[in-house]
Amino acid sequence: MDAPDDKVAATRALAQAAATGQAALDTAATLPPAAALTIPGRPSRPQLVTALQVPRRSPFTPEGRAALVHAIAHIEFNAINLALDAVWRFPGLPPAFYLDWLKVAAEEALHFSLLAGHLRTLGARYGDFDAHDGLWTMAERTAADVLARMALVPRTLEARGLDATPPLQAKFARAGDARAVEILATILRDEVGHVEIGNRWYRFLCAQRGLDPVALYPGLVARYQAPRLRAPFNLEARRAAGFDDAELAALTQP
Repeated sequence: MDAPDDKVAATRALAQAAATGQAALDTAATLPPAAALTIPGRPSRPQLVTALQVPRRSPFTPEGRAALVHAIAHIEFNAINLALDAVWRFPGLPPAFYLDWLKVAAEEALHFSLLAGHLRTLGARYGDFDAHDGLWTMAERTAADVLARMALVPRTLEARGLDATPPLQAKFARAGDARAVEILATILRDEVGHVEIGNRWYRFLCAQRGLDPVALYPGLVARYQAPRLRAPFNLEARRAAGFDDAELAALTQP
């Protein structure tokens, strides 16, 4: 797959077809034994490197601003794969689960399109800068358990975006990039909904297994080597995304 725009169009068409009943959901389908090793379709560029090899990006130079927009676009492109993988990988859940994550995939595709379009106005294209694969690494680690996936991808890694977006908007505003600020506002609005979906299905699965969602979470973080979350936190956005007071209080504990 070497055409990101084709993936975006196909993702949005699939979500629309499922939402309108034109595409049937097979919620009982199972995967082959090697499915956990499957790499999603992605373009040959950007080159993937470790997170430490990706240089810091400043929005106050033309190239730095393009590199930073590219980094955000790469996160959104990976998020398409994350949402589609949740649909494809985990059988036996209510139909609403699959419709939720198809909706998320379509919105991530829109975000990528907005960022890729803005990137072109900055004289660059998606694939022009190196990127890292941290989001997909956690998807691989949680491939065998949908509860761990819900706990550690949408409500951990993607929830970090709720915290990171306002400071990013402030940087772009200081650099005079009003379009980037506007795109990030759209992304933040939608990501609140995505994290809320993750929270809702995490709690559904905990209830199904008779587990306490707050007590269970630290053990999942340790077992799957999820990143530790550090302040500052966007508490307003996190509350809107369904985190309760006990979960928000736990963020500030050692």
